[in-house]
Amino acid sequence: MDLHTAVYNAAHDGKLLLLQKLLAGRGREELEELLGEVAGGGTPLLIAARRGHLDVVEYLVDHCGASVEASGSVHFDGETIEGAPPLWAASAAGHLSVVRSLLRRGASVNRTTRTNSTPLRAACFDGHLDVVRYLVGEHKADLEVANRHGHTCLMISCYKGHREIARYLLERGAQVNRRSAKGNTALHDCAESGSLEILQLLLGCHARMERDGYGMTPLLAASVTGHTNIVEYLIQEQPSHEQVSGTELPREGSSQVAGNPCSTPEEAEPYESCCPTSREAAVEALELLGATYVDKKRDLLGALKHWRRAMELRHQDGDYLPKPEPQQLVLAYDYSREVTTPQELEALITDPDEMRMQALLIRERILGPSHPDTSYYIRYRGAVYADSGNFQRCIRLWKYALDMQQNNLEPLSPMTASSFLSFAELFSYVLQDRSAKGSLGMQLGFTDLMGVLSKGVREVERALQLPKEPGDSAQFTKAIAIILHLLYLLEKVECTPSQEHLKHQTVYRLLKCAPRGKNGFTPLHMAVDKETTNVGRYRVGVFPSLQVVKVLLDCGADPDSRDFDNNTPLHIAAQNNCPAIMDALIEAGAHMDATNAFKKTAYELLDSKLLAKSTVQPFNYVTLQCLAARALDRNKVPYKGFIPEELEAFIQLH
Repeated sequence: MDLHTAVYNAAHDGKLLLLQKLLAGRGREELEELLGEVAGGGTPLLIAARRGHLDVVEYLVDHCGASVEASGSVHFDGETIEGAPPLWAASAAGHLSVVRSLLRRGASVNRTTRTNSTPLRAACFDGHLDVVRYLVGEHKADLEVANRHGHTCLMISCYKGHREIARYLLERGAQVNRRSAKGNTALHDCAESGSLEILQLLLGCHARMERDGYGMTPLLAASVTGHTNIVEYLIQEQPSHEQVSGTELPREGSSQVAGNPCSTPEEAEPYESCCPTSREAAVEALELLGATYVDKKRDLLGALKHWRRAMELRHQDGDYLPKPEPQQLVLAYDYSREVTTPQELEALITDPDEMRMQALLIRERILGPSHPDTSYYIRYRGAVYADSGNFQRCIRLWKYALDMQQNNLEPLSPMTASSFLSFAELFSYVLQDRSAKGSLGMQLGFTDLMGVLSKGVREVERALQLPKEPGDSAQFTKAIAIILHLLYLLEKVECTPSQEHLKHQTVYRLLKCAPRGKNGFTPLHMAVDKETTNVGRYRVGVFPSLQVVKVLLDCGADPDSRDFDNNTPLHIAAQNNCPAIMDALIEAGAHMDATNAFKKTAYELLDSKLLAKSTVQPFNYVTLQCLAARALDRNKVPYKGFIPEELEAFIQLH
């Protein structure tokens, strides 16, 4: 163990005497080095603050000159927080004594992490009320600094259900109707977490029932998450103001009446005027709650109870509130349509599968196709069918969800990427299952695979149309890899000449985009790279893949394309010791003697232990032109500007 690591470990374990022994007599420059970041990204001061070792913190600052603002990486709740200052770590962990000490030593109370989280927000997240009171009351911490998603301290305390912190922030003037980047308010967060008492507190402080970026009200947010208590409260006969504010306390140090921290008696508004719930809103909330009972709580009888109440409201006093007519019936839903009468509703109890389709129809109607939950639960229902062996029903639902995602979500959305990966894993399983069962297995057709492959290429095309180049994006690399896995599986399915032509057209579309993955890898580079195998939790295709390489070459992939280190696919194939693939690349015109950025040819990268060199003889593929080009470069003969540009490129290739 090196000295730097020993210092870090001593700070982590709170061993002050050992730390003093390790650092005693060190010069300023050496101390700066020892108190810097270790391999994990944290510093001794940061980890001591996170662990609550007050004596270590004060020793490092007072005697060793550690900076109270030096940020680093720290772990909380299974996540790595980047750019966290020591004060943030101490606040998040609830170490009030360390928080006090750091602030006395000059720490900035509003210093943020890389995601723009303040120490106050960190304390609000884990419910450390004493730290919150100290940061705000003694050091005027800014209540309204939002993180990168626009979530404020009030929002996170509401979402986490920390009532006393939410109350204190409101007393100190937190903006109750502040919106996040996606348009949600603290009331939405409260409804999603199911905290009725905090919701009542917010309503008493004039919180407005507004729609977020997805068109969701807090009432619908409670329905989606299945918090029946919130739904019941908001749609019940409007309560009096006393019922709303009865659990509230007066603002600290104020003379206001008990029960309302946000308003004087003259300013207080009754609940009815703040957030009236229309009959239509109540109906939709109950219908959506029923859908949540079907898919999330798996309680069909509970769902039916909420749907009955919604139906009664629709037919209340003979004034029927009609459902909108669907534009078209959907094959993925087995052409089901929503029930409209009490008789049709009661008949559902004999057909659980139809109830599940009703839940999907209701969710799509109320939430719309852009809401993530709409496609998520379609995929969930498809997965349930797959688990029971009904793969065709699953594929239909998943294709419908994928179309919905591609038409409504941004390119390379994590949800869309997850859909593509699920398809690849399902197709792989079905093909293995068919192989094991023979004619008894499901017949996975060319159309199923080809349809998803084409949508995958479309996703790459959409991504490349974005203003920002996605070439170095891990998500973009994964998208290309999944396409290659789908192509790998497609090679296992028999197809007609016309289907083969369609497959080649689709692959040509991909190559025409000239997509680049990690380190500038083309699809051909990725097809010869063993790392492409690791695309998900389950094995799909195995790479390097000779079959995929041949299809790419047949469709016009450039065998001499270069990555950012000037490696050709031949270099990558050599590194992965794949002589058969190297033969295919050379036959397609790859230059055996092309050098990479480190002046290495593919032949020089082969592993001699595997005897691969005996199958690939470079002199069989080297021309006089190649030798002349290498001689010019080796002898540093000036040639630029004296020969055609094509010849310059040829020389640079070598």
